[in-house]
Amino acid sequence: MVRIAITGTGLYTPPGTISNAELVTAYNEYVKRYNAAHHEAIVAGAVQPLLRSSDEFIVKASGIRSRHVVAREGMLDPEVMCPRVPERPNEALSLSAEIAVAAGRQALAAANRTPRDIDAVIVSASILQRPYPQIAIEVQQALGIEGFGFDMLAGCSSATFGVQTAAGLITRGDVRAILCINPEICTSHLNLRDRETHFIFGDAASACVVEPAESTDGANSWEIIGTRLKSVYSNNIRNNFGPLNRFTPETMGSSDKLITQKGRKVFKEVVPMVAGFMLGHLSDLQIPPQQLKRLWLHQANINMNDLIARKVLGRDPRPDEAPNVLQEYANTSSAGSMITFHKFSADLAPGDLGHLCSFGAGYTAGSIVLRKLG
Repeated sequence: MVRIAITGTGLYTPPGTISNAELVTAYNEYVKRYNAAHHEAIVAGAVQPLLRSSDEFIVKASGIRSRHVVAREGMLDPEVMCPRVPERPNEALSLSAEIAVAAGRQALAAANRTPRDIDAVIVSASILQRPYPQIAIEVQQALGIEGFGFDMLAGCSSATFGVQTAAGLITRGDVRAILCINPEICTSHLNLRDRETHFIFGDAASACVVEPAESTDGANSWEIIGTRLKSVYSNNIRNNFGPLNRFTPETMGSSDKLITQKGRKVFKEVVPMVAGFMLGHLSDLQIPPQQLKRLWLHQANINMNDLIARKVLGRDPRPDEAPNVLQEYANTSSAGSMITFHKFSADLAPGDLGHLCSFGAGYTAGSIVLRKLG
């Protein structure tokens, strides 16, 4: 049986940032203009006034204080309220590929690998820039990797779905090593005019090298003890944007072409689902939760993460046991759990166990149990 490991990770962080205060200022200005424009209808009861947002509301709801973004200016313009990314010529590297390549190069360096050592590229994310040519093939070309590449969509679990797929391909002997990348331009499907969701997302790209554990050269390598995937259909998180409605005049600008979610229902349904999913996986691997040194959870919101960690560990987690990056990065969809792993894994000792888990729209969930190699 081939033992598989994650032997190096990478992270691209966009230089642009938006604080809660900046986001709230733009949103509240939009609210002011909207309520003024609809004053008579609001007084008549025909239209509901929009409520103002605040930094306190955002922090309490999510734990988020800031986010990195690829296109700051349009997001803060009350007349625009969306990221404006200039189109590039077809001959130029796409934005998704650009940030994927940056994260991928870091992962290769961390694993002490070159493009010649890699046989495939898997690009998995919640939203990709285009359907074809696939971003993974563009990344493969940019990095000079022989073999093949393909894209995957699995919501916020795209990273874990990609890693399990890579591990399976390597175990069967189809390839030597795979570069898995998660370029998440999440602000592209963020509704900045919706008080309940306008603060959720940030942008980032994460990456990792997956290969046989016996051939690892990375200083921070982790053997994959077990992987498991789960999906349960739900409409509670939805995005209806797609090629079938892209050019329909009646639907352009509709709010459901961006992310919509029923936050309270998501919280109520996902927390027990994910905690039970993680505990079931650990039980099948005969690993007591008490043996885990760290949880790397999808960075959804602080309240959800804390409760899942508490259910898995059977007690309140210490900050170092279930770290989060929400204050700086916000929710970066599938990249979030990998960013946390990238930033909070090197300090653990050989033999230590950790549990990486993603969860999100779909619903989807992915579980990867890891042991640090010496």
